Amino acid sequence: MNPAPINRLVTELSKLPGIGQRTAQRLAFHILRAEGDEALALAAAIREVKERIGLCEVCFNLAEGPRCRICEDERRDAALICVVEEPQDVIPIERTHEYSGLYHVLGGALSPIDGIDPEDLRISELVDRVGRGEIREVVLATNPTTTGEATAHHVAGLLRSRVEITRLASGLPVGADLEHADEVTLGRAFAGRRSLV
Repeated sequence: MNPAPINRLVTELSKLPGIGQRTAQRLAFHILRAEGDEALALAAAIREVKERIGLCEVCFNLAEGPRCRICEDERRDAALICVVEEPQDVIPIERTHEYSGLYHVLGGALSPIDGIDPEDLRISELVDRVGRGEIREVVLATNPTTTGEATAHHVAGLLRSRVEITRLASGLPVGADLEHADEVTLGRAFAGRRSLV
């Protein structure tokens, strides 16, 4: 029904996460209606990010060059590493302004069902970083999912004898009602309770 270039654009846009066929079609027609400079700016931004952004040689976060901005920042606590699954997991942690250490991005989580084993992640690189003896604490901030928990337990088992291992607290979100909490979340809230004194 549509000309081939529009169909190709819809097909490519629908490959993006969370974008279905209808949304892809709306985006394609929006791009088609946009001024030429606006559409070309989008295309140039996509090309630029693919050409200039890679992974940090130290922590595997996104970087424009050999090291990311966080690893280059001398004000960061180099003896503290926060382990996350993906580069996008760094952003919400940074927004809290509560963490001042470095990161280590694993590149996913263990999932034998999906064929993701320890050697498919950057776990050995983390072990090497800790082995240099400069790290005092590793904070495991993998997602609170089955695969994230399995990854955290695996990493903790490898590093426990070398460095202090901590895990982000989990429990009830602010503003939540107890009646809507599942048993696992409520159980973790009890296990992680702390004194108010």
